[in-house]
Amino acid sequence: MATTVAVGGGTSPAWRGGFGRLWAAAVVSRFGDSLRTAALPLLAASLTDDPLLIASVTACGFLPWLLFGLLGGAVADRVDQRRAMRAVDLVRAALMGAFAVAVALGHAGIALLLVLAFALTTLQTLFDNAATALLPAVVPAGALASANARLMTGQQLAGGLLAAPLVPVLLLAGPAVPYGANAATYVLAALLVASLRTGAPGRPPRPAGSTLRAEIAEGIAALRADRTLRWLCAATTLCNIGMGVLLATLVVHVTDGLRAGNGGYAAALTAYAAGGVAGGFLARRIAERTGRVRAVLLAGTVQTGCLVLAGTVPLLAASIGALAVFGLMGTVWNVQLTTLTQERSPDGMLGRVAAAFRTLAVAGAPLGALLGGAAAAGWGPHAPLLVAAALFALAVASLAPLIN
Repeated sequence: MATTVAVGGGTSPAWRGGFGRLWAAAVVSRFGDSLRTAALPLLAASLTDDPLLIASVTACGFLPWLLFGLLGGAVADRVDQRRAMRAVDLVRAALMGAFAVAVALGHAGIALLLVLAFALTTLQTLFDNAATALLPAVVPAGALASANARLMTGQQLAGGLLAAPLVPVLLLAGPAVPYGANAATYVLAALLVASLRTGAPGRPPRPAGSTLRAEIAEGIAALRADRTLRWLCAATTLCNIGMGVLLATLVVHVTDGLRAGNGGYAAALTAYAAGGVAGGFLARRIAERTGRVRAVLLAGTVQTGCLVLAGTVPLLAASIGALAVFGLMGTVWNVQLTTLTQERSPDGMLGRVAAAFRTLAVAGAPLGALLGGAAAAGWGPHAPLLVAAALFALAVASLAPLIN
C-alpha cells in the first residue's frame, strides 16, 4: 500500500515499504551507470583522438530510443513492471561483466564501445518506461512530485557527487574496475526490485486482438491530444539535441580546450551533479511559486545562460560554476516533466505516453552528439557549448504558446 507523510501543506512518500526500495534500486543503478558513463569517454579518448569517433560513442547511447523506445513503452504497459526491471538489470549486469573482462584483457576497441552503448540503451528503453509506469502504484498521486524529486536527487547524489569523483581513483586500480563495479550495482538493483511487494498499476482490460502497433499508436495519439505535453515534448526535443552536443564533447572541452585533464573532467561532472542535487530540493518549491510550466521556462532560460558562460570564458572555474547551475535547473526541468506526464496520462497508458514523449524528445540526441563532434573538429573545443546554448534558446522560445 502506498503511504505518505504530510510536509509543508503537501505530501511526501514514506520511506518505508515500496518507495524506499524502489528509490534504493534507482540510486544504486544510477551510481553504477555514472561510473561507466564517466569512464567510457576517457576510454574512448585513449583509443582515438578523433572527436567525431568519441562523440559517436555517445550517439550510440541514444540511438536505440529511436528504434525501440515506443516498443518499450507498449511492453511496459502490458507486463509486470517489477519483473521487467529485474530481468533488464540482470542482463545488463552480464553485459557489463563481460565488457569489464574485455577491458582488463586489452580487447576493448571503439567498435566494442559502440556496440555496448547501443545494447545498454536498448535495454534501458524497457527499464525506464517500466519504472515510470510503476511509480504511481508505489506512491499516491499527491506525492508524485515529491517522489520524483527525491528519486532524481538521490540519483544525482550517488551518480555525480559519489561516482564521478571516484572514477579517477578506480582507474588507478585498473581500467576495468569501473565497469566491474557497474555490473555489481545492476545485480544489487535487481535484488531490490525483486523485493518489492507493491501491486502493478491498475490498467483497463486490453481489447481482444489488440496489437502492440495499435497500442503504440494510442500512446502517440494521447500525447498529441494533450496540448501541454505536446509543446513540452517539442521543447525537450530541442534541449536534448543540445544535451547530445554537450555530453558528447564535454570531455574534449575540458581536457583539450581547458587543458584540465581527467581531474578537471571529473570536477566538471561533480559540479553538474551537485547542482542536480540542489535542484531536487528546490524543484517543488519553485513549481509552487511559478507553476510547473513556468518552472520549466525558467529552468531553460537559466541553462541557456550557463552554456554561453561556459563556452565563452575559457576557465575551468567558469565551466564548473556554469555546470553546477545548469545541473540544478536541469533537475527542476525534469521533475516537472515527469510529474506532468504521470498526472496527465490516461489510465493504463502511462508507459506508452512516457515512451512516446521520451522517444520524440531523445530523437535529436544522436544528431546532437554528431553535431557536437563536428563543431569541435571544425571550430574548436569550445564551440559545441555555444551550439548547445542556441538550441536551448530555441527550446525556451517554443514554450511561448503555453504561457498565458
